Amino acid sequence: QVQLVESGGGLVQAGGSLRLSCAASGGTFSTDGMAWFRQAPGKEREFVATISWGGGRTDYADSVKGRFTISRNNTKKTVYLQMNSLKPEDTAVYLCAQRRNLFGSALAADYDYWGQGTQVTVSS
Repeated sequence: QVQLVESGGGLVQAGGSLRLSCAASGGTFSTDGMAWFRQAPGKEREFVATISWGGGRTDYADSVKGRFTISRNNTKKTVYLQMNSLKPEDTAVYLCAQRRNLFGSALAADYDYWGQGTQVTVSS
């Protein structure tokens, strides 16, 4: 059984940085695509970033390009999201997702496993 546990969220001022982590247990992490999504109150779940099994291919939502970086450590079975130059509109619950496919996807429906999420709040 795959379990994903996010951490690293918190309250930060606009312009600040946070680094999210998602630790996986069970499953086949090193051959699975991973992603971060986010969901703000009253809004639909939104794609943030994705990374392929070996880290060689990444993709980002236009709203975070140049500010966020996704990475992974297959030995530690962990995926990261480095968030810089944070804006109030980045406030949301950030969720980690794992897909039984070598490559990631921007579609939430393509993912097989989800974490519970970690809250990120950016104050203006």
